[in-house]
Amino acid sequence: MAKFTADLRGDFDSTVKAIEAGVLSASTSATLEDGCDFTSGQTRCAVRVFERYSWFGGNRVSMNVTMFEGEDGVIRLCAITSGGSQAMFYKINTVGEEAFLDTIKNVVQQMC
Repeated sequence: MAKFTADLRGDFDSTVKAIEAGVLSASTSATLEDGCDFTSGQTRCAVRVFERYSWFGGNRVSMNVTMFEGEDGVIRLCAITSGGSQAMFYKINTVGEEAFLDTIKNVVQQMC
């Protein structure tokens, strides 16, 4: 498992769309599996689950991305990858997880 967090500023809907487009365009095997959006007053939350094939691990890796905007206007992003290991009791290969997480890091860097 690998994790990345960031604080962003900007339009919430545009940020969500930019994250989706950036992750999907970074890998030919990346897919948006599902998502859910919540709004309560000024507070918004978007959850997205992506998947892609990891050539290195020979398996699929998932990435959950949560974006939360409170009344202060800061968009807090948390991305967590999982599924890159083939071991039964402990992780021996997280290269695919780290590589998938790098795609969202690159998108966030371009946005800042």
